[in-house]
Amino acid sequence: GVHCGNHITSHGLALNCCTDLTWFDHIVPCGLEGKGVTSLSRELGRHVTVEHVLQPFLDSFQEVFDCALVFSEDPG
Repeated sequence: GVHCGNHITSHGLALNCCTDLTWFDHIVPCGLEGKGVTSLSRELGRHVTVEHVLQPFLDSFQEVFDCALVFSEDPG
């Protein structure tokens, strides 16, 4: 959802590839009434996995936000 605090708003990012979208029928996605969700598989009409799109997504993210992503093996 959308978070507001200390005069700052932020929103997470979800990349739905082949997600079971029926779960979203039970919530208000991102707190936005009347808005739905979709997936890359639904939009493209074929099965798309995270493995298919992860690297192109990360490359585009770095380009658009002019940053370098740093990966860590430590989840903490």
